[in-house]
Amino acid sequence: MSHTLSILLSTAFSLFLLMNAIGNIPIFLTLLKAIPLKRQRVIIMRELLIALGIILLFALAGQQILALFGITSTSVMLSGGIILFMISIKMIFPPAVAPEAPPPTHEPFLVPLALPLVAGPAVLAAVILYSSQHESVWITIGAVLIAWVASIIILLCGASLRKFLGESGTQACERLMGLILTMIAVEMFLNGISSFAGTCIAAL
Repeated sequence: MSHTLSILLSTAFSLFLLMNAIGNIPIFLTLLKAIPLKRQRVIIMRELLIALGIILLFALAGQQILALFGITSTSVMLSGGIILFMISIKMIFPPAVAPEAPPPTHEPFLVPLALPLVAGPAVLAAVILYSSQHESVWITIGAVLIAWVASIIILLCGASLRKFLGESGTQACERLMGLILTMIAVEMFLNGISSFAGTCIAAL
């Protein structure tokens, strides 16, 4: 496997974990409960296309955003590692479930399905980081598309997948993804520390 392909697949896997399609299945099903099944699929496609557009915008403008605020890639790695770690801990140890609210009678648009469930702050921060790290922005864009396709397949098959896995199986999958994301977060944080230490040593 070539080095570029390895980076592409590892980045896509990280973004897929952050999009948390399996963990979002119960929320999508609840919010779309009162809407006919055919229309549900149209809404899921629409919302994920909106999310994809937002994510790609941040991937393409990542370097400019960092330059605008004078943020170094080291800072992004350190802060990104911390954010990812906090999210992964919530995936492994989810908060107590609040009483279920009645499903909305109107059709959701943009919020909360596209933002923040799919194109959340962690995903947007990650694509900015990856676009600044990779040799070509096309690696990041390719990874986003792979993660997005996997996520939309899972969400479109959400009801069947939840029935197959059951409540316990869905939670187990989400916690497993959280565990993997924890390791990715620690690795990102350690890379940030290594970069910062190298900069300090070079300045001496």
